Amino acid sequence: MESQPNNPLHGVKLEQIINDLVAHYGWEYMGYTIKIRCFNENPSVKSSLKFLRRTPWARTKVENMYLKMLKNQKR
Repeated sequence: MESQPNNPLHGVKLEQIINDLVAHYGWEYMGYTIKIRCFNENPSVKSSLKFLRRTPWARTKVENMYLKMLKNQKR
């Protein structure tokens, strides 16, 4: 596997992204920001992983939210 020093998502698993976002923002804010059922109704990491792995547009939104969180933490 190639090293990708300029890609903050390289080597980060989707489960870790969700766990980090939940720890930072919480399910309520995530559900408010990204309107998907797995964040709003009985949210869990397992249901979110299942949905996000099958839904590219939602995964992109979650990854963008994660990148924004990382950018804000560096400030």
